[in-house]
Amino acid sequence: MRLYPAIDIKGGKCVRLKQGKFNEQTIYSDAPYEIAMKWANYGASYIHVVDLDGALDGIWTNKEAIKRIVESVDVPVQTGGGIRSIRDIEERLNLGISRVIIGTLAVKNPVFVREAVQDFGSDRIVVGIDAKDGMVAINGWEEVSVISAIELCKQMKSYDVKTIVYTDISKDGMLVGPNINYTKYLVDETGLDIIASGGVSSINDLKDVEQINAEGAIIGKALYANKINLKEAISIFEK
Repeated sequence: MRLYPAIDIKGGKCVRLKQGKFNEQTIYSDAPYEIAMKWANYGASYIHVVDLDGALDGIWTNKEAIKRIVESVDVPVQTGGGIRSIRDIEERLNLGISRVIIGTLAVKNPVFVREAVQDFGSDRIVVGIDAKDGMVAINGWEEVSVISAIELCKQMKSYDVKTIVYTDISKDGMLVGPNINYTKYLVDETGLDIIASGGVSSINDLKDVEQINAEGAIIGKALYANKINLKEAISIFEK
């Protein structure tokens, strides 16, 4: 199982939100690239970067901060937040990003995902599915759609998407453990590579994620709150 240390960027700074609420944030660093270098030095094989401003307004205001991250580490970086066009994807891939995560547009314009996979390949395109009570949330989690996470997963699979980042919003930033039951349901029902996100708080949570055959787990607040030692976790799960 792969571990994805997370770096959430807002206003050029590394922050964490509580349940995706933009007015409940903690700033951890003014230099996100330094955090990326720290995780890479601990042995991270992939880094997960979220452009929170982009997710909310669709504008790539944190381009320089993300560019600095890519330039500072030798491990692949995946990023999401604010992907609204094929050009947005091209810009990020040209910057050296390895995988681009499509969120809101997968709901609003699903055919866009099919086009993106055809243009760039399923290894470069990931779909981010963020859900409240099983229903997909969009626009920086500010709005809940009428499509369920399982429906969207199956639709994305039909477009040759391989990898899904599934986040339970109620768990995110709360250190209460991920939604294992629903994540397992997605893994079992779709056969897709599901990356569990939201709520990971301990090594035991990671063991639970591993047992349901998820492809990986994103670790955010638990790293910043020193609940999980990344180096130790990598030695256990990335054999």
